[in-house]
Amino acid sequence: MAKYGFIGSGLMGNPMAMNLIKAGHQLTVYNRDAAKCKNLVEAGATQVSTPLEVVAAADVTYCMVSDPEAAMAVCFSPHGVIQGVGSGKGYVDMSTVDPQTAEKIGISIQARGGEYLEAPVSGTVQPARDGQLVIMAAGDESLMKRAQAGFDAMGKKTVFLGEIGAASSMKLTVNMMMGSMITALSEGLTLAEASGLKGEDLLDILAAGALACPMFQGKGSAMLANNFTANFPLKHLQKDLRLAVQLGDHHRVPLANAAVSNEVAKRACQIGLENDDMCAIVQALRPPQA
Repeated sequence: MAKYGFIGSGLMGNPMAMNLIKAGHQLTVYNRDAAKCKNLVEAGATQVSTPLEVVAAADVTYCMVSDPEAAMAVCFSPHGVIQGVGSGKGYVDMSTVDPQTAEKIGISIQARGGEYLEAPVSGTVQPARDGQLVIMAAGDESLMKRAQAGFDAMGKKTVFLGEIGAASSMKLTVNMMMGSMITALSEGLTLAEASGLKGEDLLDILAAGALACPMFQGKGSAMLANNFTANFPLKHLQKDLRLAVQLGDHHRVPLANAAVSNEVAKRACQIGLENDDMCAIVQALRPPQA
């Protein structure tokens, strides 16, 4: 088996890396907060102190960090990924970033003789734990062959989309739709409750008709239970909505629903909900408690 590396051990990265270990892959890991790698080391991973050391030890390095700024820092810091890249090295960035960031990283990796894939995922913490993510890849198709065994351990489906930038554009499109849907659900539950209706009845009716979808049922039930334990933090949803609106500006595509959802998400973050689950966006719409 190829020697794999993994950078990032947060809510998503940790279970994704664990699935690589469970699949029998030799794994070298790094996280800015070293303590978050403890369970991975206990499971057999080797921990190092810089991204450069991960790339040096691995044939293919996967990365899962929070945003474009973190993705750039991992690559271009003094002991970053770029310093260790060369012929025979593959780098797979699974973070959700904008196409411009993916292109900057990809061009820099390739200029040093390495291979690059952007490979953001669709799915939250539970699918990450279960190895059921959907992986959207673009870039060096030759790297797909070496990375696929890792993708198979982390996900249930991998789609290759072509040139660098395509996967990040697809991921932002998917998360833009998710953000618009979670905002619509929040509005619907808030309106139903204000009208004296039971939220549970609304979810039952949605489940029986054309609007039936797992997210409405799962997140709707969480909203009604005021269970905002983070599976996908609201601050990350807002970041993705912001990047999607920027992508729409770039292509001159009007994204009215996404823009409004972004504003609602910003409000929810403003009132202190940024680290709660994305379904906490409903709290920005509910009337203040007396």
